[in-house]
Amino acid sequence: MQSIPFNTDNSPSVILELIFRLKIKNVMTRNVRTACKQCSMREIQKIMKEERITGVPITEGSRLCGIVSMEDVLNTMDEGLIEDDAHKHMTRNVIVLEEDMPLSFAINYMDKYHYGRFPVLNMNKELVGIITSRDIVNHLLLEMNKEMTRLEEMIPKADSVESGSQEMNFICHRYDFENAGKASTEIKKALKKRGIDRKIIRRIAVASYELEINIVVHSEGGGMTFVIHPDSVKIIAGDRGPGIADVEDAMTEGFSTANDWIRSLGFGAGMGLPNVKRVSDEFQIESTPGEGTTVTAVIFTNPPQSETVPEE
Repeated sequence: MQSIPFNTDNSPSVILELIFRLKIKNVMTRNVRTACKQCSMREIQKIMKEERITGVPITEGSRLCGIVSMEDVLNTMDEGLIEDDAHKHMTRNVIVLEEDMPLSFAINYMDKYHYGRFPVLNMNKELVGIITSRDIVNHLLLEMNKEMTRLEEMIPKADSVESGSQEMNFICHRYDFENAGKASTEIKKALKKRGIDRKIIRRIAVASYELEINIVVHSEGGGMTFVIHPDSVKIIAGDRGPGIADVEDAMTEGFSTANDWIRSLGFGAGMGLPNVKRVSDEFQIESTPGEGTTVTAVIFTNPPQSETVPEE
């Protein structure tokens, strides 16, 4: 198996941007050589030799039934069963990926399971491709050559403090659940260094996290900007598409457009924007269907002494 010299934890920002922007369907091999359940293991061995591949999906129509690996073929040769039908020796519990998943899922799966290939299914559970470690490495290298200049301009940076103010910027990637919350963590660190009251920091962290998760779950990706002034913190969360059709509905507690997959991961409860508005002193949302959404939240860091700072 060809190793992947990239991961979602410590790769450079330019590579991470590609990993989270690209989908599996952008990288996978579509012309997949398959075999039927009644094909002999010898026939599959011949397919592997002709195509120079180490795994052959076994299908019935467009449905995936299993997969035969090179190891399976070698085992049947050792046992004198090379003429057996494929269905007797194929792996039935196949780990698969879906074509609309981010490329990061494929990289994480390869690191977790140590397989060199994964079948790819569409929303109808039909086999539409296969993705290998070689596909990923080759495609990322090509994309890096094309887009290095543009993506370098998007690398997160923290501006120096001037006249008591500071700006911090972060990129948020679609479905990047592993790094969701990074922006919230960094803003908390910056505010603690300034000696801001912990209850106010908590409100800012709540607003930041909810907006960050919204970008990760509901958009094609976007960014977070924190503008820290001596008396307030402004959070600007902007994303790319799909926008909000009805802002009033989106501000209703419990309303969510998250699909079943997102809900199964523990997100999409419909409390994000209402929570942000609740902890903010000023709140504004602008959204254009098909283009994106921008939410601006302001929280005062030096409220009047008579003001009661709400808990979460």
